[in-house]
Amino acid sequence: MKTIQNTIPISLYIHTPWCIKKCPYCDFNSHALKGNLPETTYIEALISDFHEQVPLLQGRNIQSIFIGGGTPSLLTPESYDNLFHALRKMATISDDAEITMEANPGTVEQQRFLGYRQLGINRISIGIQSFQDNQLKKLGRIHNAAEALKAIDTAKAAGFSNFNIDLMFGLPQQSVEDGLYDLHTAIACHPSHLSWYQLTLEPNTYFDKFPPTLPDDDAIWSLQTEGQKLLTEHAYQQYEVSAYAQENRQCHHNLNYWEFGDYLGIGAGAHGKITDFHKQKIMRRWNVKNPRDYLNAEKEFMANQTIVCAEELPLEFMMNALRLRKSTSFDLFTHRTGLSADILQPAIKSASEENLLEVHNNAIQLTENGHRYLNNLLNLF
Repeated sequence: MKTIQNTIPISLYIHTPWCIKKCPYCDFNSHALKGNLPETTYIEALISDFHEQVPLLQGRNIQSIFIGGGTPSLLTPESYDNLFHALRKMATISDDAEITMEANPGTVEQQRFLGYRQLGINRISIGIQSFQDNQLKKLGRIHNAAEALKAIDTAKAAGFSNFNIDLMFGLPQQSVEDGLYDLHTAIACHPSHLSWYQLTLEPNTYFDKFPPTLPDDDAIWSLQTEGQKLLTEHAYQQYEVSAYAQENRQCHHNLNYWEFGDYLGIGAGAHGKITDFHKQKIMRRWNVKNPRDYLNAEKEFMANQTIVCAEELPLEFMMNALRLRKSTSFDLFTHRTGLSADILQPAIKSASEENLLEVHNNAIQLTENGHRYLNNLLNLF
């Protein structure tokens, strides 16, 4: 095993666990808000949580921040201002750090967009999912299509030139034409980034228990191929399984995940991945999920942490890196894991024989078959 150098970038994920309403397809750690939002108490807990994890930075600057949920825009700009003020006292956030917040198109949240931009949040991700009212109702969303369009205009007016639209396809009884309508509408809004992903019925969700009627595989594949063609025609480059961006507008924070960088996670249920350069170990850690437990001063923030053993690292790395459309270098694998790329050769040989990937210039490049049958490819590692 080679020495892992202290040059792996590190990011920060901040989780807000509350929503106005839990969507039937959502498997994230989100909870329908009952009663008053414990905003001040939660910000104080986030600050304490971060304080405990500062040593894990090991002297590195934070390269990007992502505020996810739940619905982070339920918290006021004033609360986030207090949080960022405290974070900057404890750590260095790079001057050019990408700072993203997820937001919903609800009227109250829109009124806060300008405040978020003024305090330094420079990228916003708007959870729209569809521009058709009938589909939004099926998905349990609390906004309508008009509010979705209004939210985009409000974000632009607030100064967000870098913004993402979250959009789903393969929705209940959705036709190819309806799916392309959503995509055309999103493109017309000129987002810098589009997350366009297929609805899946995740375990332990309402849709898993009471599944809706979804389009068949042929219809979904037809929509996906037509949609990708449309995005390409409008200069949105697919750089990840479900991520499309204008030139130089990829999400830096997510790229750090997929390139097996490090990240701290604060908030209820937040996860982190940290390289301990002193011990030459890679750790995964996660916080308690229930907001009540997270806010209980008598309990620890962290639920558990584990060391990723050397035998698990190839799959851990590839599960992230092979989501990207670009090639993955053997040097990156060694730099992020400390392992020689030689251990990948048996899997690479099998994958090459199955026309799932090719090797060029000391790097792995997936074939179209490899992208389409990614799970089959990962099983080889």
